[in-house]
Amino acid sequence: METKFKRVVIKVSGEALADNRDKTVLDQRKIAEVAKAILEIRELGVEVSVVVGAGNIWRGKLAEKIGIDRSTGDYMGMLGTIINALALQNAFEKVGLMTRVMSSINVPQVCEPYIRRKAIAYMNSGEVVIFAGGTGNPYFTTDTTATLRALEIEADAILMAKNGIDGVYDQDPRKNPDAKLLSHLSFHEVVEKKLEVMDLTAVAMLERSNIIIRVFGMKSPLSFKGIILGEDVGTTIGKE
Repeated sequence: METKFKRVVIKVSGEALADNRDKTVLDQRKIAEVAKAILEIRELGVEVSVVVGAGNIWRGKLAEKIGIDRSTGDYMGMLGTIINALALQNAFEKVGLMTRVMSSINVPQVCEPYIRRKAIAYMNSGEVVIFAGGTGNPYFTTDTTATLRALEIEADAILMAKNGIDGVYDQDPRKNPDAKLLSHLSFHEVVEKKLEVMDLTAVAMLERSNIIIRVFGMKSPLSFKGIILGEDVGTTIGKE
């Protein structure tokens, strides 16, 4: 089957991995679903990398609440992404995917340091690369990590699968039932209208690139495969 993209970065939020029923940080079923989705994409011949967040483990608001300074709190979040990356790696390998975790923070006992050329080489050989540790610097979100890595590895697209929402709306659809889905947007429009797609700094970084962002609902692993095959669902964000 012909695919729309050859190399992608998939952004997985930490919240998407949490068990909302038991109020635990990781849900075996959700992690397995992500693994199945990645396997479906790899079987199409697409090169895959993943950027994972840590919102299920640690959030900046908690740092502020308990008196931890911003930089320290951000580093704690970066460590949380490594925990999630290792959980995903375990799930990926269980379905037969060769997987590498590469971190911007040096933790040699559990993952490799991020090196751009090695990441590309792994992807070229069919391995899935999980980017952990954020950018390695405080004051940047994992959205920025996704953008930065996509630019560095020359990805075709950033895929952002959302829980409970199927694209970008002009208003919050959870608060306003009359909110309208915006099927196509430019990077400039997202920044100008301050739409809550991802960190606006991350969006602005893409304005001169040919990378596109696809925002869609993660109702099932088939959602990922459909996007790869060119289904026009959710919201597409690109240059003017």
